[in-house]
Amino acid sequence: MKIKEIKELSVEELQARKRELNKEAFHLRLQKQTGQLEKPSQIRSIRREIARVETILTQRSAQTA
Repeated sequence: MKIKEIKELSVEELQARKRELNKEAFHLRLQKQTGQLEKPSQIRSIRREIARVETILTQRSAQTA
């Protein structure tokens, strides 16, 4: 997901997206430990997307405070 697309989401949608990404990251880590992970670069991209979502959430909370 691009940063423009992330900025268009509401706070509730961002929180839901963050939960989904965290679950996906967990499953990728499990696959890595069991040797079933085909694309190790997926872990990095998921972590970066989580960081993007968290950044937008932080910015929005700072604007309302």
